Amino acid sequence: MIFRRKGKNDEPETGENLDETGTDVRAEGPFDSTEVDADDLEAEDRIDLGALVVTGMPGMELGLQVDEQSGVVQAVLLMLDDSALELRAFAAPKTSGIWDEVRQEIAGEAARMGGTATESDGPFGTELVLVVPVEDPEGQVFSQTSRVIGVDGPRWLLRGTVLGRAAVEADAAEPMEATLRNTVVVRGNEPMAVRESLPLQMPPGAQPNEPEEA
Repeated sequence: MIFRRKGKNDEPETGENLDETGTDVRAEGPFDSTEVDADDLEAEDRIDLGALVVTGMPGMELGLQVDEQSGVVQAVLLMLDDSALELRAFAAPKTSGIWDEVRQEIAGEAARMGGTATESDGPFGTELVLVVPVEDPEGQVFSQTSRVIGVDGPRWLLRGTVLGRAAVEADAAEPMEATLRNTVVVRGNEPMAVRESLPLQMPPGAQPNEPEEA
């Protein structure tokens, strides 16, 4: 089941949802928790991870990146065949988005690593295609391609990194893009520093580093 925004024909409150052509890139998601019905958020096929509520595709596995020392959940990883989608959410100002600024910093970091970052027009607006050198456990260096997608929402930035085959092949990317569109960000009302990670949590009964069916 795919979410539809409540009152989706209304104009967005601020300009953070509009791309360069004036199109609302969040018209079909990802969503803020205030934009969907509470019953939808509590449906059985939803996975409540605190700041993010996700809905996986059939066969997709859910993994959580957890800091070993603090036990803090740092990112959500959704895996399907030889592709993956990493999700992270951050606090942002009320009146403006931060993806343009963050995108430039990610591109700069890729360059420092000896890689490249190319801007591309995607279904969520301007995104980055990164090609960076990565060393495998055997010490072999190879180039890894990824797509970094940023979506500005009301007081949040949702960052999705597409990895594996989905980063380079359109057919493999479709379920990852659909999963990103169907994600709900639960920002909350508490004050947070800009770029502070929104708190994630494990679903009931989950154990660290143990993927489960999404």
